[in-house]
Amino acid sequence: MRRALIIGGGISGLSAAYYLSKAGVPSTLVERRPRLGGVIETETIHGCVLETGPDSFLSAKPWAMDLIRELGLEGDVIGSNDHARVTYVRKNGRLVPLPDGLMLMIPTKIVPLLTTSLLGWGTKIKMGLEWFRRPDGAIRPDRSVADFIAEHYGQEAVDYLAEPLLAGVYGGDPNKLSVASVLPRFTELEAKYGSLTKGVLHERRKAAKQAKGRPLFQTLKGGLGQLISAMAASANPRLEVVHGTAEALERSAPGWRVRVDGAWLEAANVVLACQAYEAGALISGVDPELGSLLNGVSHSSSITISLGYEKAGFAHPLNGFGFLIPKRERKLVVACTWVATKFSHRVPDNLVVLRCFVGGEDETVLRESDEALVEAVRQELREIMGVTETPVFSRVARWPRSMAQYTVGHQERMKAVEARKAALPGLHLAGNAYTGIGIPDCIRMGKQAAERIREAEL
Repeated sequence: MRRALIIGGGISGLSAAYYLSKAGVPSTLVERRPRLGGVIETETIHGCVLETGPDSFLSAKPWAMDLIRELGLEGDVIGSNDHARVTYVRKNGRLVPLPDGLMLMIPTKIVPLLTTSLLGWGTKIKMGLEWFRRPDGAIRPDRSVADFIAEHYGQEAVDYLAEPLLAGVYGGDPNKLSVASVLPRFTELEAKYGSLTKGVLHERRKAAKQAKGRPLFQTLKGGLGQLISAMAASANPRLEVVHGTAEALERSAPGWRVRVDGAWLEAANVVLACQAYEAGALISGVDPELGSLLNGVSHSSSITISLGYEKAGFAHPLNGFGFLIPKRERKLVVACTWVATKFSHRVPDNLVVLRCFVGGEDETVLRESDEALVEAVRQELREIMGVTETPVFSRVARWPRSMAQYTVGHQERMKAVEARKAALPGLHLAGNAYTGIGIPDCIRMGKQAAERIREAEL
């Protein structure tokens, strides 16, 4: 009998398989796509390293780098070029740089805040007065990110800082996202200091010491696909991969069984490392309440559109990482990364790559053809950057319902999920819908699932 059956071959499921293999525990992984990696996919076109999904991970969270070191890939790690890290926000038709000293949307320097044209004087005054907020000792209920930031800094800070910054990460609406789940450190600072600005400034020195000169983002020189290949190869001696669709999940005498393309597979443990709504559909026959909780996690969709241009004659300067477009001024494009500026080794010297993000909660965009999407993005780039050149290549990648949304009440939902799961021995959950959406957190959850399976056998 199988000791572990993993549903989903993305970074979470592969992490579970890798750490099980490392502990000497064999596993079977079920993946409906012909390849492993989930939303992590690297392609090379015209010598350009293109990420069709995420392009990097946060350096501050250790689990990705820990795994990379174990796999012997540390020599291929590159960091973001933070000396060139300027991000622009479109306001009134112009690209305006985010003021220096922002920690997400928290100001820490006076002069850049006073001189920026991104915010009006009313917002600047409110931001200055925020310093004098005191902790009130009250236990605050979960709030939306929009309500939280507006209370501290005003609505304009929501519209031109919080919304565009979070849209690029979550693809969601700050009026719905939970501040306790999306920005938990900020709620802790509020409780301790009252003022977010004061809290960030008090703790910035400690954070800088911990960072020890690390760049904000890290990735692999050849793309994050390197990580997927290395994990699969390392786990291979104790990993069986089944390409098929998990159709049903049931309890069985040994533990669990899953029907995959009509055939039943049994195992003592099952790790649901697929999207939460897919996990919910599978578990509903065993525990309808748990299924309902998982189905209740909202998801948004995303599309990445990479456009490559000849550098000769490309007029717009690429002095920064790219730009964000607030919802108030948005048509189709949410954000655009200037790839060669953000990461070295990704684009040959003779080319320019613009990586645009489209999507969010509007699912209708997924029905547009690749040609229509490319043309719409090119039109916006003409308006925003004056890019009139014809790209030498384009690549469109679609990720329907791939970005979990931590809406208000998410923490309470997760407590209920854990309580229901505790009554189902041998069932494990991992993925971006639970306690972190980024690559490091998904690796952490996959590793935790493997550790719990191993501990149960001891």
